[in-house]
This record gives sequence, C-alpha cells and structure tokens, in this order.
Amino acid sequence: MCNFATLIAISTMEDNPRPLKERTEQSLFWSMLNNGTLQVLNILFGVVLARLLTPGDYGIVGVLTIFTLIAGNLQSSGFTQALINLKEPKHEDYNSVFWFNVTTSVILYTVLWFCAPLIADFFHQPVLTDVSRFVFLAFLFSSLGIAHAAFMYKNMMNREIAIINLIALLCSGGIGIVLAFNGYAYWSLAWQQVIYISILNLGRYYFVKWRPSWHIDFGPVKRMFGFAVNILFTNIINTLSGQILTFIFGRFFPIAQVGNFTQANKWNTQANTFVSGTMGQVVQPVLVKVVDDKERQKRVYRKLLRFTAFFAFPVMLGLAFVAKEFVEVVLGSKWIECVPLLQVLCVAGAFMPFYTDYQHLAIGCKRSDLYLWCNVGQIVLQIGLILLCYYQFSQSILVVVTVYSVFMILWLAAWQAVARHLIGLKWREAILDIVPFMLITVAVFAITYFATIWIENNVLLLIAKVLIGATLYIIVMKLAKVRIFAECLEFIQKKLKR
Repeated sequence: MCNFATLIAISTMEDNPRPLKERTEQSLFWSMLNNGTLQVLNILFGVVLARLLTPGDYGIVGVLTIFTLIAGNLQSSGFTQALINLKEPKHEDYNSVFWFNVTTSVILYTVLWFCAPLIADFFHQPVLTDVSRFVFLAFLFSSLGIAHAAFMYKNMMNREIAIINLIALLCSGGIGIVLAFNGYAYWSLAWQQVIYISILNLGRYYFVKWRPSWHIDFGPVKRMFGFAVNILFTNIINTLSGQILTFIFGRFFPIAQVGNFTQANKWNTQANTFVSGTMGQVVQPVLVKVVDDKERQKRVYRKLLRFTAFFAFPVMLGLAFVAKEFVEVVLGSKWIECVPLLQVLCVAGAFMPFYTDYQHLAIGCKRSDLYLWCNVGQIVLQIGLILLCYYQFSQSILVVVTVYSVFMILWLAAWQAVARHLIGLKWREAILDIVPFMLITVAVFAITYFATIWIENNVLLLIAKVLIGATLYIIVMKLAKVRIFAECLEFIQKKLKR
C-alpha cells in the first residue's frame, strides 16, 4: 500500500509529487479507518436490530431499496463522478450540479409520492404506501449535499468523511435501536435511513465551506452531460443488478423469506464494501493523475488488484466459512434460514470488489461508454437468467441466488477484456495478481476446518475459526514474503510512529 502511493506520487502530471504522495497515503489511511470503523459499527447495530426485529420487518424496508437507489442515481445523474473527473472544477460547476440535483429530487419525490400505492399493490403489502413516502425523503434530503460530497472526494478529504460517517451512523443507529426496542418494528429501519442522510449533509456543510449561490446556470451541467449520462445509466444498471433479486423475491415470495435474503445480502454487502469502499474513495482521483502514462497506470492498477485480492478473499470467504456459527451466535436462531444464502452470496462477494476496480479504471480513462455497455450486457443477461431459473427450473430462492452468483463471477471476464483494451492488462497478468490469494485463502480455511472440526460449542467454534484462520493467513503471507503484505505492514508501522 505504501508502494502504491509511491507509484502515484511520481506521476509526471504533477510538478511537485510530494504533496500528492502525502495526500494519497493520508487518504488511504483515513479511507481504511473510515470503512473499518463503519463496518464494525454496522455489525454492532445490525446485530442488535436483528435481535429486536423480524424477517418480515426487514422485508418491508428491503423491497423499497431499489426505488431509493434508482431515485438517488437519477438525482445525481452521474455528475458527482463528472466533477471528480474535472482537473480544476470551479464554483460554477459545483453550483450548477447542486441546483440540478435539488430540482431533479423534488420532481422525483413528487412522482414517487403518487406512485406509493402502486408500489404497495405490486408487493402485496398495504403498509408500503406510508412507509415508502417516508423512506423516499432520504434521497430528497441527500440532494442538498451531493455537490459537497463531490468536493470532499475530489480533494481527498477522507479524514473529514470518516468523521461525518461515524457521527451519522452513531446517531441514526442509536435512534433506530431505541425505536425498535419500543416496538416501532419496520419504522425503526425507515427512521434510521432518513436520519443518517440528514446528519451526513449537516457534516458536509460543516467541513466544506463552499456554498451554492442563487445565480443558477445549467451551462456546466450541459457540458458535463455527455460523460455524466453514461455514468447515470450505468449506475442505474448497477443498482438493478444489485437489487434485482430483492425486487423479484418481493413480488413472488412471502415477505419473511425476502427478509431472510435481505439479512444475508446485508452482511455480504457490508463485508465486501469494506474492501471496495476503502479503495473506491481514492482510486478514481488517483487514476486521473496518471491517465496519460499507460505503463505507469498499468503498474498502479496491478498493484490495486493485488491489494484487493489480499483483503477480499480472506474477508469474504472467511464470512462464508463462519456463516452458520455467526448467525446462530450473533443474530439468533430465528435467522438460521439465511445461512445458505449468506454462504453463496459471500463466495460471489469475494469477487465483487474487483468490479469496483475495473469500473474505476474505465471512468478514470474517461471511457464512460465502455463502463455503460459492459453493465448493460450484465443486467440484460442477469435478468434473463434469473427469470429463466425461476420459471423453468426452480422456484427456490437458494437456487436463484446460486445462479445469480455464478454469473456475477463469470462476468468479470468481460471487465478484464475492457482492462486489456484500455491499459493492455493481459489475462495472464490479472490471473497472477488475483488467483494466488484465492488459493492461499481456500487452503487456509481447509486446514482451519479440520483443525476445529472437533469443537461442538458454537461460540468457541466461531472464535477458533476466526483466530486460527487469520493467524494461518498471516503466517503464509509472511513465509511466502508476499510484497503487498510487507507494504501494508510498513505503512501501518509508519503511521504508528507519527
């Protein structure tokens, strides 16, 4: 990781490379701290809420996620990434995007408010009329802070981002637990979402001194539109890809089964977000700096792939490995039906952070068209396979999730073809960067399984699996003299000395 920052720092696009190196290292540190802290807190709040609420409560709010996310895509319309991709965005650029977001959000919320009864009818849940109208307030409020968020990401203000996210999560999670404890059921989850977004915006306004002006000019939005519209459509497609199962399940299966899937997918998402989110806050701004030097960009990107593989496989396959014990001990026996779903999702989830890497590469190379069409192909084939599986072969949620997961792993081949076109990354190079970490992880957990097979107590078994698996992985990394592991240790040691 230290070497990753060094490669970025010597970019010929910078007259003074030292400041970029320092900003990159600081951003990586705060990004990792941010995502790590948030995941720990999400786990704690998630555990408490899972014990207080039922699968049906999670199902009610879970089926609304696709509408909230798509509305969020439409309101930002890809202009967040467009602002980040500008080398020196001006006040007029941020102001134009701000007013565009606000205007779009008001229109979208009005439309969704009237569509709420239709949504309730589609999922056969009358309570969704009122719940959806309230939950959709979250994206309406978020429009007020999108331009400020872009400013923070553009300037790598990851320390401030970490502070804001921490405060927002603590407040919203705490209020959600209080409401759940007092019997507010699914409303506690709805309030948690709205409060989280509201506090995020307050924090952004505190740290970012930029303020919108009443001089409204959509000229900058028009100039960014060509790039942003591809990002918009791709973000919508990514949302559909990530939420299509919940949407389909919400239509055809009992709400309690949807809740089990939502719970499993929640933990899978939180785990792989720790990896992809850590790099996602830094990668695009950094790749923009080296876009004119393909060889340097390729070296930086291969370092990124190795860094992702180093973390993704032990985290995601590890969660699949301890899924049964984790659910029974931490969440409670009422969630036991989500165990096989969580295991399958985590196996596919081990590969999901690579999607983030490939997508940031396409955006950093200013090829939002490739970013768009690769995702279009993915969602079209994905929906076709899911529906075919449901109607022709099986109406089991587990079978549908398995087909979905296998497809997501295989579709990485399409993204690798894009990477080869953009920076000349060969298949052999990508495999050498990724596969060794996967094989080491599988071997480590196989040894751990046989070493702990005699333990019957679930609490002891969970602890033993985590400790033995983590220890063996570190030992193998050390004995094999894996460079990325040594660089991470060097970086941590340097931070501790400061």
